[in-house]
Parts: sequence; C-alpha cells; structure tokens
Amino acid sequence: MGIAKKRARPRRAAAVKTRRYVYGFGAGRTDGRAEMKALLGGKGANLAEMSRLGLPVPPGFTISTEVCTHYYEHRRRYPTTLRARVNEALARIERAVGKRFGDPEHPLLVSVRSGARASMPGMMDTILNLGLNDHTVQGVIRETGDARFAYDCYRRFVSMYGDVVLDLKPQHKDEEDPFEVALQEKKRARGVRLDTELDAEALRELVDEFKTLIKIRKGVTFPEDPREQLWGAIGAVFGSWQNQRAVVYRKLNGIPDDWGTAVNVQAMVFGNMGDDSGTGVAFTRDPSTGENVFYGEFLLNAQGEDVVAGTRTPLPIEQLARTHASIHRQLLQVRRTLERHYRDVMDIEFTIQQGVLFMLQCRVGKRTATAAVRCAIDMVKEKLITPKQALLRVEPERLNELLRPVFDPASKEHAIAGGRLLAKGLNAGPGAATGRIAFHADDAEAMVADGHRVILVRIETSPEDIRGMVAADGILTARGGMTSHAALVGRQMGKVCVVGCEALLVDYARREVRIEGKSTTLREGDAVSIDGFSGEVLAGEIPTKPSEIVQVLVERTLDAKASITYRMYEQLMKWADQTRRLGIRTNADLPEQCEQAMAFGAEGIGLTRTEHMFFGEGKIGPMREMILAESVDERQAALAKLLPLQRADFAGIFRVLRGRPVTIRMIDPPLHEFVPHDEAGQRQVADELGVSLERVRARVAALHEFNPMLGFRGCRLGIVHPEITEMQARAIFEAAVAVKRAGIPVKPEVMIPLVGHVKELRLQVDVVRRVATEVIEAAGVKIPYLVGTMIEVPRGALTADEIATVAEFFSFGTNDLTQMTLGVSRDDAARFLAPYVSTFEIYGRDPFEAIDQTGVGQLMRIAVERGRRTKRDLKIGICGEHGGEPSSVRFCHTLGLDYVSCSPFRVPIARLAAAQAALGH
Repeated sequence: MGIAKKRARPRRAAAVKTRRYVYGFGAGRTDGRAEMKALLGGKGANLAEMSRLGLPVPPGFTISTEVCTHYYEHRRRYPTTLRARVNEALARIERAVGKRFGDPEHPLLVSVRSGARASMPGMMDTILNLGLNDHTVQGVIRETGDARFAYDCYRRFVSMYGDVVLDLKPQHKDEEDPFEVALQEKKRARGVRLDTELDAEALRELVDEFKTLIKIRKGVTFPEDPREQLWGAIGAVFGSWQNQRAVVYRKLNGIPDDWGTAVNVQAMVFGNMGDDSGTGVAFTRDPSTGENVFYGEFLLNAQGEDVVAGTRTPLPIEQLARTHASIHRQLLQVRRTLERHYRDVMDIEFTIQQGVLFMLQCRVGKRTATAAVRCAIDMVKEKLITPKQALLRVEPERLNELLRPVFDPASKEHAIAGGRLLAKGLNAGPGAATGRIAFHADDAEAMVADGHRVILVRIETSPEDIRGMVAADGILTARGGMTSHAALVGRQMGKVCVVGCEALLVDYARREVRIEGKSTTLREGDAVSIDGFSGEVLAGEIPTKPSEIVQVLVERTLDAKASITYRMYEQLMKWADQTRRLGIRTNADLPEQCEQAMAFGAEGIGLTRTEHMFFGEGKIGPMREMILAESVDERQAALAKLLPLQRADFAGIFRVLRGRPVTIRMIDPPLHEFVPHDEAGQRQVADELGVSLERVRARVAALHEFNPMLGFRGCRLGIVHPEITEMQARAIFEAAVAVKRAGIPVKPEVMIPLVGHVKELRLQVDVVRRVATEVIEAAGVKIPYLVGTMIEVPRGALTADEIATVAEFFSFGTNDLTQMTLGVSRDDAARFLAPYVSTFEIYGRDPFEAIDQTGVGQLMRIAVERGRRTKRDLKIGICGEHGGEPSSVRFCHTLGLDYVSCSPFRVPIARLAAAQAALGH
C-alpha cells in the first residue's frame, strides 16, 4: 500500500515589501543614521545622527531622495503611499510636542527644508512657520500672549511661501523684491528703522498686504488650509532641485543631477520670542584659519534667515557667554560632542527659544584651503584622525589657494565698488597680477627691463609670444579655452592667466583694447589687474601679496619656522609622499622653471619642449635661417649655430636636476610657427638674413598647411630632415657629457613625438642612438639614457605592442591624443565645448581639463596593456596638462602608470591626488 499524498496547501501570496519613504527623528525616535546621506540627504541624516547622540533636536521627519527621483520620473507625482506615511509622521510630531497641525487652539507649526546628499548652501528652498492662517495665528497669540511675535511669524511665512511656492519674484533684474518693498514702506510709514521696531498691528497689516500682492501678481488666493500649505511646500522644495542656481551649483561642484534632494519637515522652534530667544550659526573651528576656537555669530530675538540676510548685524559667539552663559556652555558641549563623533570641523545651526537650546542642523563645515590643511594636521595631533584620513580631508585643487599670490581683499572690493570691474573671462591660471598692458612680446620685455610689471594682452598667444609670457606677471587673452596655448604655458610658468575674455576688443594697430558694451578704452602702458581665481579683469593697479608657501619654497624670503601655513603644508605633503605610488614630475623648459618645480616636490622632468627654447635670446634668427634653407648644406650651417645654444640650455637643466630624469621632447610644432606672417616681419627677417623678401615670402607660403596639427610636424620633420634630430641629439648628449664631467649625474630621456607607426620611431631612434654613441665614446664618459615616444596619435595607442619593441618608455601626450580622438581642436572648441558640458551634458567635464576616461582613457588602457605585453617593465607616464588634474591622476593610478607630469605650480596638487588615489579615494 503506497504512502498517501498530502493534500497540497494553497500557496500564500508572497508578502510585498512596501518601500519606505519617510524616516522620523527626535523625541526618542530615530529611524536614520549619518551613513544614510544618499537616502536622507545630508541634513536629514545629520538630524537623525544628532538625535541618536541625545542632542536637543526638535522632532520631525525626512522624505527621502527616492521620492524626489519618483517625483521627476512620474511628471511631478508622488508615490501612492506617501501621503499616508506623511500623515503618520506628522501625527508623531503632534504627540511629541502636544500640539496639532491646523488646530486653532494649540497649533503645530513646522519648517520645510531641502537637504541634498552634498551640501548646497542657499541653492534650494526653505519655508518656516508653515501652518499659520487667520485662525491658527490667534491660537499662537493665546498660547504666547504675544501678538507681535505671532504676526511676525505670520508675515515671514506669507512672504516665504509667496516667494518659494507661488513664485512671486521680481519680474526683471532691476526690480526689488515686492515683499521687501512693502516692508520698507511700512517702516517708513511708522517712522522706524528696524523690523523689530514694528508693532503687532503693523505686522498684521503687512500680512494682509502680502496676501493682496499675491492675489494681484499671481492671480491666486493665499492658501488657508495648512495641509494644502504643506504639500505646496513639499512640492516646491523638490522642485527647487531643478532651479537655475541649484543646477549651476551642481555643475560647478560636480554634483550628479540624479542624486535629488530630500525634504525635512520639523516642528518649529522660535528664536524671535524676545531677548531670551535667538538664533545663530557656528563652526567648531575657525573656517578661515583653522584655529581651534569656537567661531560663529548669533542674533537675539531673530529667526534663522535674519543671520544671513544682512538686515541686522550679528554678534560674535563669544558675546553669548556674557549674555546667556548657560546656553554658551551647552553649545561648547555640543561642539565637543560633534567634533569627537564626526571627527571633523562641523558647521552648526541653533535656535534658542525662551532660554532653551535646540539644534537645527549640523554638517561638515566649508573652509579655506589654509583652514583645511591646519584642521587636518591638528586633528591628527589630537588623535581624532589618522594621517591617511587627514590626506582625504583636503581637496587637491584647493592647494592652489595656498600657492598663488592674491589681491588684498579690501583693495579689490574697493575697486569693484568704484566701477573698475571691466570684464570676466576663464580663470585659467590662479593667482593675482597687476601691471602695465603690453600687446607684444618685445614690448613686454622692454617694459620689464625698465622696471615695470606687465600684463601681456593678446587676442591669442602662440609660441612666438614666449618671451613676453616669460617677462609678464600675467597673461590675458580674448580668445582660447582652458587648455589654449596661453592657459597651458601660463600654468606651466606659474603665471596668472585669464583667457577667453570675449568682451575684450584688442586692436594691435591702435595699441589699445576696448571693452564691448562699455565706453572704456585701455591703451598700451595703462595699468590693469587680473584675478586668476575668478577670471575678473579690473582697471588700474590693485596691491597683491605672495603666499607664505611661495615665499618659503621659491623666493626664500621667509623662514620656514616663521610660517605656520608652510609647516602645516609641508607635513601634509610629507604624508602624501609616504602614501602615493605614482611618481610626480613636471613640465618645464628652462632651468629656473625646473628649480621652481623641484622646490614644489617634483622628482624629475616629464616634458621639456625644445621648441620653446628656439625663441630664446639669439636663437630665433638661426632657427629661421634653418627654415629658409634651400639645401642640406645651408640647413646644417644654420643648425651648427643652434647647436651650442641648445647645448647650453640642456646643460642648465641637467645641472638643476642633479641626476633626476629629464624627458626631452624633440622638436614638435610645424615650422610655420617660427616665421612671421606679416610683411613687416618678413621684411625684417629678409634684412637680417641677407636674402630677398620674395624668397622669404615664397618659403612662408610653402610652409602653409590647411591643418597644421595633422601636418608636417613631430617625428615627420625629423624623418624628412634627419639633420634636425641629429643636431638636437648632439646638443643633448654633449651637454650631458659636460655636466657629468663636472661631477653632476645626468639621466636624459629622449622622446620622439607624434609617432603612429613603429617604423617612424625606429628611423628616429637610429639617429639618436648613433649620435649618442659617437658623443659618449668620444668623451669616454658613461651616460645612462633612454629613448622613447609620446603616445598622442590613436594609431600609436592601438599598435603599442609593436612600438614597444623599439621604445624604452611611453609618455601619453593627452592634449593631442584628446584632440585627435575627439576630432576637436582645443583652441577652437571654446564656443561649443561649454554648452556641450553645461547644457547638453555630452561630456561630464571639459575633456581638455579632465581625461575623457570612456573615450581617450580606453585608448590609454589599450596602450598600457599592449605595451607591457611586449615589454613587461616598460616605463609609462603622462605629460599632458591632465597630469595635474586630480581625477585624471586617479585614473593614471588605476592604469598602473609610473608617473604623472604637470606644470610646476600643480605639482603639490598631483602629489596629494596621487596619495588619495593610493588610498582608494
């Protein structure tokens, strides 16, 4: 007999897990934690965390960022369960405070605030005192016995709601805020100066007037139903994620659009209930200097927006110790609690309601670069964080602030107030510079020789301007982007540089520059000031001062022991060097640039551009003679004149480097860049060389190319005219021999540019090695050297396995590799790249600032993998300007590169970014 089968039970439907959208905090309930910022936003997560720490946080709830995503994906509709969850959370607040939302006897009032994952101060919207109407305001009066307080809250609420939810804003830029106009008129009518001097009746009148403004301007009636008010406010806060200022802020700070914002609804506490009440903002340490002192401001009898609105002058937080000692002691305890818990400098907002302290917000405090470094170092000493954590506390780009000269702030503000702001361009080279306008390189040199500071003003720059760029304190161009010639060379030289200032109308013939849309005209010799941090151009001179770090490292004018900032910076850099794996080199063409870079911590030269040397004193003539030569013999005669000049340049660099590696790129740009294209310039060359003007004209015409970037340049020049490569190689190795004989070690690395085929490289390497052997054997001195190539042509990357059979090293020239991969000229891209990034979001960032990792980066990855498949120990670096950009440095770390190279003033940035990459940041 078989075993009886059990009757199958009907299967229960699987429980459907309802997504949670609302998280409570305060009054003994905390659903979130600080780690939940992605879901609760920074404000919501930190309110929950302060509640967990037992700090006095008014009860409330957070509507998660998932709702924001849903809101936009479903055409501004909420999840179906949200209203029920909000009602439940609101009921919890009611029970906690003993008041009811909308109750005319004991009304609960709430605030509705935004809260993104990353701090976006002032970018999104807030509404206070929500829940007031003509009935509940009477309940507030009965509870407090203070009609003035009640109507003060009511008029604030109506104006904020009218602005944020009902969009009653000025119609054009010259119009004042209509609510502010009504408030000022009321004060004039009552003969008072401050808001706090208006009595209850005046404030009640303002409420009515504000509502009338809304009816007239927007055609709607101000909502009296508190629940309608609440949902209007929630929608407006979610909507503010897409307002213009928030979008712009996200673009500037790299905050993804899909993060969204949370909404925080919280029981109101009131700082405007008299002199035993107030509101304030404080930092656990000084955000300007990093000094370990409690720093902040407060106002008595005020609400939060009063502190930042500027209508009343806040008081320093120390004064609270004299007027409300108990509250001040509580705040000091809060400071200690938060710093020890978060292990960081915290920015806090608080309200005092009739002698009782409440915490409304905390977040990691924004700070200057000086403060960031000092706080990180001090917190290691205090054992709050480790050195590795300290390295992650400083954004590498912020180190710019420590290295650049700056305008005296008061002087600059005075100049702007006086109408001296002329225009604004792209802030390509941070710092501040002031000087006389020069339009041409020789004029700049002459002015400097006469003892003047100079700003070189050009429509755009070219290698021929190099002498003027060296002489000038700052560079200003009407055209060009962040990686234009002016920007690249300016950064390498540590020059203040503003480019792409399209309002400048430069007239070389008249020797003047006009400002579009203004009557201002500046002439050669007039003073102008440029701010490389902001891109601002101002008329006249503004005093500047060098940073302390530059005074110590470069100028040697300040004792290191005298500078706290330098000592802190040096400690941070020491930790960075102990942590990073990537080597850090610099791009430098002159001995003084090399010295500067070594002072900043560079471990060698990753790129010396030999073509820049040809514009030096006495070299452009022989160079042009070589270009105009009609036979090999004539060309070699001209090169013989250049040889000792180049040899001296290389010797100077070798002496400064003292055995550190020096990567020297053979001549790269097309020859047409070295000859004048105007008749006056051509006539001068003809006279100097003793040839006819027609010959010069014919040669210049013959050099013309429709697309010089893809033309007769780089290794192509050396292959067709090997005598050029031979002269440069001889200059390099004769210089190396001379310096080695003087007892100084040398380590040259000869780099062949623009190689796309292994045969191109082999032809050039054969010339270099033949000359090297001749020079070294004749001298009887051993010189260790390498010969490699730039990977800057896509074919070079794709055939890296073949090229590695000849090359001893690769160096990515990411500027040209980006141009050729994207099919974009960096000098012509300014007009469309900005909207490509900001409007159409085709690229997340300008690909000439940060490596396009999904495009150009993949070619780099292929080249690394294939090159090392052929030659396992192949040394690989990067010498494009991307080598000093933090995200690009991190990418180079992940690819397994050996080093990055960048301009001297970006060396500290690269050192710190490399350390953060090693820490997995």
